[in-house]
Amino acid sequence: MSPRVALIGAGGHGLSHRRTLQRLSDEGRIAVAGLCDRQPFDPDPSAPLDGVPFFTDHAALLAATRPDVVVICTPPHTHLPIALDVLASGADLLLEKPPVMSSAEHRELAAAVAASGRLCQVGFQALGSAALAALLAALDPAGRNEARGDLSGGPIAVFGAWWRPDSYYTRAPWAGRRVVGGRPVFDGALVNPFAHALMQALVIAGPGYRPVALELEAYRTRDIATDDTTFLRVTGEDGRRITAGVTLASAVFLAGEIQVGGAALEYPTDRLRLPGAPDFTAVPGRAGLLENLLDHRADPAVPLLAPLERTATFTAIGEAIVGSAPPAVIDAKWLTEHPDGGGRVLPGVDEVVRQVAATGELPSERGVPWSVPPQRIPLSEEGKPCAN
Repeated sequence: MSPRVALIGAGGHGLSHRRTLQRLSDEGRIAVAGLCDRQPFDPDPSAPLDGVPFFTDHAALLAATRPDVVVICTPPHTHLPIALDVLASGADLLLEKPPVMSSAEHRELAAAVAASGRLCQVGFQALGSAALAALLAALDPAGRNEARGDLSGGPIAVFGAWWRPDSYYTRAPWAGRRVVGGRPVFDGALVNPFAHALMQALVIAGPGYRPVALELEAYRTRDIATDDTTFLRVTGEDGRRITAGVTLASAVFLAGEIQVGGAALEYPTDRLRLPGAPDFTAVPGRAGLLENLLDHRADPAVPLLAPLERTATFTAIGEAIVGSAPPAVIDAKWLTEHPDGGGRVLPGVDEVVRQVAATGELPSERGVPWSVPPQRIPLSEEGKPCAN
């Protein structure tokens, strides 16, 4: 019998999951048990899901449909209680990224997964990239799953420059916010739109990478509470560093690269340039995370691509960023209107993120005129921000 799959958070971004459910249903791999969202949404011709029951309460969906697998695509600050209910119902779980809001929540969820005997995959779909797999194989040809830069302690660098208009921050009640209803919100350039880049960098660093300190320069160019331009340097207990520079306020588009050991992965496009190669080469193929979860259910020898435990370090770093001091405001004198309207951009920021990645130096260390000194955030042995 085909597994029965339900989706909680079916509106908005949940449309991408509805399309996946429709395709897998058409292929006969699953039966769609039900959809849930707090508000009704307009049907989409790409995923009609005819006859599938709709609920506005996830507990009612779980009780009425008893699904085998549940996809959760709700705001991050709602993930933990819904995930606990799903596990208690006896279903396996595909949980959108970021999985939870803190290391404490991560441990609570991990304990519930272990106690229930169920599965939890996290929606970092970039971890299904064949290009990432090819890069890891090149960095670790012995197949020891110990990829760590150039295998001699080399640094890892991340950069990307995108544009998001002001309307991006009005798409949801939590967008651009640090707190909603008294609870922290997991939003900001590096922990949301560029989260896949950070997660892939941590995978490249290897399972033994243990960050002990973060240096953070977080900025905003508009009237939001969170950051839209972010620079981060993470130092591991072995001295290895991951440096990131990303922005959502650039008129010049840089898709996003992860650089390590003379190689570069343009992660949104799955293009890879290995050391000595003159240019990027497309490495097609991404394994879907729901498909991977279904395959693992059928054959445990198939490893999960994004199990919950693989995301613990990401959660710790994200918690440190979200819990840091509010971002510095970049003065309007450094900004210009975007050519297409919709807000302002920071001229030259594309070159700044490139240089941060190339040198490992943060903007304030490079004398960038709008920069401020970094916040320095120590981490405990558990990967949590230390109390100061």
